[in-house]
Amino acid sequence: MSILNFLSPTLGENPGDYNRRDFKGNPLTAEEIYEAFTEWISTRGMTLYPAQDEAVLSIAAGHNVVLATPTGSGKSTVAVAAHFTGLATGQRSYYTAPIKALVSEKFFDLINIFGAENVGMITGDSAINTEAPIICCTAEILANIALREGKDADLCQVIMDEFHFYSDPQRGWAWQVPLLELRTPQVVAMSATLGDTTRFERAWKERTGRDVSLIDDAERPVPLEFEYVVDRLPDTVERLLGEGRWPVYIVHFSQRDAVATAQSFDRSSLMSPEQKKAIAAQLAGVSFTKGFGQTLKSLLAQGIGVHHAGMLPRYRRLVERLTQAGLLPIVCGTDTLGVGINVPIRTVLMTSLVKYDGRRMRHVSAREFHQIAGRAGRAGFDTVGFVRVLAPEHEVDAARERARLSAAQEAARDAREAKRAAKKSAKKRKGPGAGEISWTRSTFERLVDAAPEQLTSRFEMTHAMVLNVLAGAPAAGRDPGEHLVWLARNNDDPPTDRNPHLRRLGEIYTSMKQAGVVEHVSSAEASASGEPRLRAATDLPDDFALNQPLSPFALAALELLDPESPTFALDVVSVIESVLEDPRPLLFAQEKAARAEAVAAMKAQGMEYDERMAALEEVTWPRPLADLLGDAFAVYLHANPWIEDQEISPKSVVREMIENALTFTGIVGRYDVGRSEGIVLRYLTDAYRALRQIVPDELMTDELRSIIAWLSALIRA
Repeated sequence: MSILNFLSPTLGENPGDYNRRDFKGNPLTAEEIYEAFTEWISTRGMTLYPAQDEAVLSIAAGHNVVLATPTGSGKSTVAVAAHFTGLATGQRSYYTAPIKALVSEKFFDLINIFGAENVGMITGDSAINTEAPIICCTAEILANIALREGKDADLCQVIMDEFHFYSDPQRGWAWQVPLLELRTPQVVAMSATLGDTTRFERAWKERTGRDVSLIDDAERPVPLEFEYVVDRLPDTVERLLGEGRWPVYIVHFSQRDAVATAQSFDRSSLMSPEQKKAIAAQLAGVSFTKGFGQTLKSLLAQGIGVHHAGMLPRYRRLVERLTQAGLLPIVCGTDTLGVGINVPIRTVLMTSLVKYDGRRMRHVSAREFHQIAGRAGRAGFDTVGFVRVLAPEHEVDAARERARLSAAQEAARDAREAKRAAKKSAKKRKGPGAGEISWTRSTFERLVDAAPEQLTSRFEMTHAMVLNVLAGAPAAGRDPGEHLVWLARNNDDPPTDRNPHLRRLGEIYTSMKQAGVVEHVSSAEASASGEPRLRAATDLPDDFALNQPLSPFALAALELLDPESPTFALDVVSVIESVLEDPRPLLFAQEKAARAEAVAAMKAQGMEYDERMAALEEVTWPRPLADLLGDAFAVYLHANPWIEDQEISPKSVVREMIENALTFTGIVGRYDVGRSEGIVLRYLTDAYRALRQIVPDELMTDELRSIIAWLSALIRA
């Protein structure tokens, strides 16, 4: 029976009879909501865990809820209860998550529960049924809605999944902004690794007037068994498979290593003939591209999956589907699987406790460790989940060497080494190189016992934030300048003598004013017009945004181009590409190809080896308009010295595809970057969005519109 049948006794058997307006005049009471939801749960043959029951009661009573319970303890069911409560009271609820894949997964899950007419989805790439009473969206989408609409936003519940992303250095602002802007909605924050939440409870009570229920005493339904393994990866995997402890998720911290490990099992016999037939049936209707697509197809046929953010989304979903069906004994991937994707894993095998975080190599944090480990153990399938951490290679080699020696030999060897050490001539036992970070059993034990670190505010003022406040100011009935200052002063950052957000706000205002995006008028002019002093200088498109730090420069640089030039449209593309984040694997491949071509030309000219090597230092990937943009950026930097940590990066990805009539498969195949298809796709998506949102209408030619339409079709395909 549909969940909608439990919302009101006046509803018929047809879920289509439901209309959220029906409940505005006669909403269900908290007790009725709780009883209706638990009755629906019982029809599915389920019983709520105590922590779930407490959370549902709190949600029905209108409390804010902090659900800090272990992975596998049913947080998704609590989220469903929040949506159910929203429907029962005739209001809207929003579900947010950090990644589009998780948003999409929840979108389809909720459709199965509430019906397609009642569930919508909004991400940066798509918008489906946006007027539905239940919306699934990325955290950034909700943050933008909150900035534009403020306290008048049409929503009653905000369900924030993976709330530990509040502390993410790049994206944490998106989790914080809705909590600052939205004062009436009920908040349900969920994560297995929140740490101490006292300050959130206090702040949310203060801001919303709602009581806050902390639920953090749930037992993990499937307990975890941790072990530090001093053995080689192939031997460890073989032993785990022999013990029936699969699916095994082998965790790496680089995409290249994940693929390399998957290929190392190639030719291994991991499955029975029946399993191979089942996989073949699943793959029969799947289209695989050349390059990495064929590699993945071969691996999947042998029961080996690959899962990382650099893959095409459809390949990741395929691996998830096959794993859910119990057809893949091994999945090799990165720590992205720790972000809530519903892939049933019995054993998590971590190959390292050291990762590169974009700036430096470091040990994984307690939060990261427990997020990854928490994927082990399948509720309803396993009685225990297994977490194994491999020792570093030098420790494994030393252990194997010791195992080859008899006790007497080992004692004699130790005596000789001690004697040599006394003479300062002993050779050091093989270990991590100078400056390298490694890990030990002590590192492992510390992480197992450690609680997740306290969440840290990552608030920041951005160009997009300013634009959203400006765009929503008339409807929200607030002065945008005053509100931006309020945000800079009243976020979750600890107070300081000098507020860096006010300084940053001033820098953003200055750069946007120079780019002609905003203007600040006198009090007299504002009084005469009835408009705020800070406002948009021109009529901007509805979806105008400055999503890149250097977007204001790009907007200004477009004025340097000649609209009468036959290459105007391509030059606009190059300006936009220069401020996008580099798709590094593709650029390095372009540089390699350019250098190979240059070497061949120099050899044909008879250049000596040393001359060729010196000349090659100047060869890089294609950089259209590099001189023009470089000179313009130097001038822009002089007027905007606070962006000195930013650099433009001229490149030709979209432009090369246009000039050479390349498809997505064509550009990937030309440069053999199949393992990074997802990175290329994200870059093209960013380019499409930036072209559509930054280029003003007066510069939008028919050729540019055609390029944007072509990019849109290419991405959707």
